[in-house]
Amino acid sequence: MAYSHYQRLTALDESFLRFEEQDPAIHMHVGAVALFDPGPLATDDGGIDIDHLRRGVEASLGESPRFRQKLARVPVAESPVWVDDERFNLHYHVRHTSLPRPGSLRQLKRLAGRILSQRLDRSKALWEFWFVEGLADGRFALIAKAHHCLVDGISGFDLLARMMRPDPDPTIEPPPRWFPRPVPPGTRLLVDEVTRRVGLPLDVAGAGLRALTAPRESLGRLWDASGALGEALTANASPVSRTPLNAEIGPYRRFDWTRFELDAVKEVKRRLGGTVNDVVLACVTGAVGRFLSRRGERLAELTIRAMVPVSVRRSDERSSEGNRVVSLVAPLPVAEPNPIQRLEQIVQTTARLKGSRQARGVEIFEEITDRIHPAIFTAVASRAARQAYNLVVTNVPGPQTPWWLLGAKMLEIYPMVPLFECQGLGTALFSYDGSLCWGFSADWDALPDLHDFAGFADEEFEALRKAARADAPAG
Repeated sequence: MAYSHYQRLTALDESFLRFEEQDPAIHMHVGAVALFDPGPLATDDGGIDIDHLRRGVEASLGESPRFRQKLARVPVAESPVWVDDERFNLHYHVRHTSLPRPGSLRQLKRLAGRILSQRLDRSKALWEFWFVEGLADGRFALIAKAHHCLVDGISGFDLLARMMRPDPDPTIEPPPRWFPRPVPPGTRLLVDEVTRRVGLPLDVAGAGLRALTAPRESLGRLWDASGALGEALTANASPVSRTPLNAEIGPYRRFDWTRFELDAVKEVKRRLGGTVNDVVLACVTGAVGRFLSRRGERLAELTIRAMVPVSVRRSDERSSEGNRVVSLVAPLPVAEPNPIQRLEQIVQTTARLKGSRQARGVEIFEEITDRIHPAIFTAVASRAARQAYNLVVTNVPGPQTPWWLLGAKMLEIYPMVPLFECQGLGTALFSYDGSLCWGFSADWDALPDLHDFAGFADEEFEALRKAARADAPAG
């Protein structure tokens, strides 16, 4: 048989495709906006050297084969698989544009919103880099987007990091020539899929035989797995409140951001307790409370929860593509007016979630549906988006030293999380070089006041800092 290559998608990765297929208003790409000092990439006319940037991106793709792949479908079964894109064209994926000079951050945010409102073309590799010149002070920006079935937050930054260096050296190692691997014929894809599904009962039978050889050990694992699965499926069974954050969304997006000093966040958690993530959730809780109160909601009557993705990616998986995350759901005490008590409640909640088996249960459910039928996972995840939580809050740790792109120093980076159905707001964070960078994505019509929500997050953090100083011992 002639050499060829393909790879199946997991149930979680496939679910991100299915979400888009179910609703044209949902775009399942993640993204980020990064700001750079141009350094040696600056040109005499005030622009940037896009040709050198394209060469740098091309050099990094040697370590990221998935970025030169596209989706194909197994005949009859219609299961998606990754295959090499024999027509891959770097100029399609690496775009070059400009703001009217001198471009403001407000204009950049509007441009980011428009770019993030556009679905990726599924007939091509599922990513785009937009290099934007024309910002004030000669800076340029990168607006990056990649489909969620391609990367999660951790793997997404690892792939971006392959383009960058911890020093300002602008040189590029010449990449090896790339040759796309042949796509298997449809008959082979179909035969492999049928063979896989026929083999599932044999896998179950094999597990049963192994259980007979060590019944006590197997029974213990089965009991633990069943308990974890039940805990995951029954957690947060009661529906959340319907709020202005949870209207039916359209296809258009807004994007905004803010930034905290990471040392200041750590000082708050050192004095008041908890973790950096707990401080983040406390700020989000306060901002949601302020936002809904201004919209006329009675906070004491609301049940508000946040879905918090948790990485289960092992250290040896950091460079792999795809998704290795599970989701925990945390109640947010939006009616609590005291910022210290609000943080204390968040700390208690996250400690309980960490001690629970929810994360393992979600992972087991994904493994089961991956073997039976991925559509089951999509259906359950879709129901959760409508009933189990009101918004997504995700936090990805990043490097705490500066990084350079071909000699251009990255100054700031703001991540973007996609919106699910009835989810008008998503919050993503990335820590970088002493800063905690917040990216807020929102439905264009549901949150015309997104900038105010970002301001509420700032105000909530200042309230926590003031409370932390007041709580500090004298002397």
